[in-house]
Order: sequence, then C-alpha cells, then structure tokens
Amino acid sequence: MRLQSTRRQFLAATGLLTAAAAFPALAQDKPKLRFSAVFSDQDIRAEMMKTFAEAVADDFAFEGYYGGNLFKQGTELVAIQRGNLEMGNIAPQDISKQIPAWSIVTAGYLFRDAAHLKAFFASDAGAELKKMTEDQLGVKILGPTYFGVRQVGLKPDKEIKTPADLAGVKLRMPGGDAWQFLGTALGANPTPMAYAEVYTGLQTGAIDGQDNPLPNVENMKFYEVMSQIVLTAHLVGFDLLSISKKVWDEMGADKQAKVQAAADKAIDFSTEKHLAREKELVETFKAKGLKIYEPDVAAFRKHVQEQYLASDLAKDWPAGMVDKINAM
Repeated sequence: MRLQSTRRQFLAATGLLTAAAAFPALAQDKPKLRFSAVFSDQDIRAEMMKTFAEAVADDFAFEGYYGGNLFKQGTELVAIQRGNLEMGNIAPQDISKQIPAWSIVTAGYLFRDAAHLKAFFASDAGAELKKMTEDQLGVKILGPTYFGVRQVGLKPDKEIKTPADLAGVKLRMPGGDAWQFLGTALGANPTPMAYAEVYTGLQTGAIDGQDNPLPNVENMKFYEVMSQIVLTAHLVGFDLLSISKKVWDEMGADKQAKVQAAADKAIDFSTEKHLAREKELVETFKAKGLKIYEPDVAAFRKHVQEQYLASDLAKDWPAGMVDKINAM
C-alpha cells in the first residue's frame, strides 16, 4: 500500500510539474494595476483607460473602477500614497491640498486650451511640478487628461453677463479649498457636493448650477435639469493620470517606457475625442431647448485673475511660473 501511495504521489507531482511548464503564466501572475476614477464607465476617459489597458496587457493585469465605486472623489490620491491603489485620475486641486505650489494650475483663466495645457506639462516648468509630486507624495504623473473647458450651467432662467450676476447663485463645486475659491472668484456662492449627487441637487433645487465641460454635462445628463449654459470658459478642465512611484520604480526601465508610451497615446486619443465632442454639443444642447450664450468673458477673466493674484494661494506659486505659462 505504501509503495502504491508513493507511486501515485510521484505521478501527481510529475503531472503538476508538467502543467506548470506548459502554463508558466499560471505560476507567475502579472502585476495588478487597479485604477480608480470618479467619471462613469460611459465617459470618453473610460475609453481612454481601455486603450491604455490593451496596450499594457502583456505586462499588467488592469482593473478599472469608475463612478467613484472603489474610492470616493478626492480620496484616490491618499489611496495611492497608502498603497491601497496603483493608479488614479487625480484632480490637481487634490494635489494642491498637500503641495500648495500646485494651486497655480488650478487657477481660473490660466491655460488657454488643450494644446497650451499639454505644452506646459511637457516643459521644464511642468517637469518642476511633476518632480514635486514624486519627491513629496510618492506619485508619478504620466500626463494631464484634458476633459474640456468648464462652463457654468444653471437651472434658474437668470441671464449672466458679469460676475456680479452670479451673486447669491448656489454653484456646485467639488470639495476642497481650491475649488471653493474658484467658485467665489467667479462671483457665485460655491456649494461643495459630490459629482454623483449633482443631478439630484439640480433637480431638487439644493443647488442652482454646476460647472463642468460640455461632454460631462452630456454624460451625466445634467442638461435634463438645467435651463441654460453660460460659456464662461473659466477653466481648462484636466486631471492627472497618475501611478504609484513605488509601483513605477519596480517596473524597470523597459516596462516604464511601455507604460508611458501607452499613457501618451491614450491621453492623445481622449483629448481629440473631447475637442470634437465639445464642438458638437453646443448645437445638441440648443436643440434640446437650452439657452446657450457667451457672457462678458473679459470681465470674468479680469475679476477672476484679480481674485487669485490678491489671494494667499498666489504666495505659494513658484516664482516666475505664471509668466512662463503665459509665454508658451
């Protein structure tokens, strides 16, 4: 009996070794890249991440979580820092909470358009900010994910021409001092509210309006509970495709190059789709009955920039960086 048992064990072990040799992937799992974002799985940026995932599939197991289902809005950065998340789409406002110098890129009317944004982050000045996040936060920024120019959308039928016309308007802004300051600089009464709650907030009157790029308004169906869109164009909307610096360093140079190339290609894909969609949506929303018009943008720009330059935020901005950005 003992001899037969030993023989069965030997054959079983041999079989396992043969299976392991035939399927080496089973013996060594790919490193996992969990990604968290507040945007929905219907967003153009979800397509962006699908493109990224396909490009790195040979080396990594990508898991995408959308709609704030894994980590709530504003908590992704801390999750990466704690090792609970590998990748995230991080708002620059969240970085500015820990690195005040970053508040410069959250200022209204700083970047002109998507091309200006991309040029900045590819410049020496952009590299200076990115190095801060690596050294101080342990986060590697792969690139800025443009998602459109932010416009003011309102439920009340009140014409807005200057910042004074927004006085008393409860304008939803994401949580955090940088976002709330922007709402105040626009002339409104900023009200913090989670992105997923905005539709209901507009519907019930808890807020009077929200500020988002037009593709977001379409994706979240905010147009169903708004009467107008004011083309303030006050902020070039972008987040930062980011990865844990620890995870990045463990990849090695070859995989780092692949991941960066995949990120660059995915971001470019997303940017082009957002730019095209923005152009289409003005007419789409008009056809749905929304009033869409341009206010006195010069008055808004002057008021907002004055508010920022006179604030404590500007004291933390790197010397000369505003001039460098304007000169690009």
